[in-house]
Amino acid sequence: MDQLIDILNDLARRAGEITLKYFQTRLDIITKSDNSPVTIADRETEQFLRSEIARLFPDDTIIGEEFGESGGKPGARRWIIDPIDGTKSFIHGVPLYGVMMGVEDDGEIIAGVVNLPAMGEIVIARRGQGCWWNGRRARASATEHLSDALVLTSDVASNYKHGKGAQWERITSRARLVRTWGDCYGHLLVATGRAGVMIDPIMSPWDCAALKIICEEAGGTFTDYDGKPTIYSCCAIATNGALFDEVMKLVHGQ
Repeated sequence: MDQLIDILNDLARRAGEITLKYFQTRLDIITKSDNSPVTIADRETEQFLRSEIARLFPDDTIIGEEFGESGGKPGARRWIIDPIDGTKSFIHGVPLYGVMMGVEDDGEIIAGVVNLPAMGEIVIARRGQGCWWNGRRARASATEHLSDALVLTSDVASNYKHGKGAQWERITSRARLVRTWGDCYGHLLVATGRAGVMIDPIMSPWDCAALKIICEEAGGTFTDYDGKPTIYSCCAIATNGALFDEVMKLVHGQ
């Protein structure tokens, strides 16, 4: 599609190969200040991506989960990285984890990629050019009613922990099927037409950057609980688009 997509695809694949060196092996686990886990795989993957992005685009800013913000001139394009989204799955040898990068320019996410290396899936999107899943066009489903939809979340208890239990109950009470295929994988299931809704009551910008444009370019939505399309509200709901209005009404108790 263009050079940026080629670069994102190449970096995501190479970063995924780094994670696979450590996947389903014995790992030392470090607990960060927010009580989330991190491993050498997370850090080595992010260091690789930072090094390559800085080499290719020395004027750009890099923001990553493990090493914060670096480089860039004022107003520079920003690369937002999550080296392993789903670290808990990764630690337990479960393949539902992804390497994620989103590119933000002038406040708008213009491109994003998620590589699920242990599953052999890459989903990539570019603003105005669509979303692609292993080289074929990805589209959200046309399901129009929650009563026919699969609804996902990463952790049911997290919805209650972060004060969104009532919203969770209202939405899932209408759903045909509810599962916890979570983290980035859940959002990709929405973007590729395999699920209708993914609910995340707690998110960081690096969790959201790639997923927002992927869901949108697949014909879906990616918003906060107020329906605002942003990566900066610390929460997210992805829908196939057709379910958006019904979901938002339930979120607001209507």
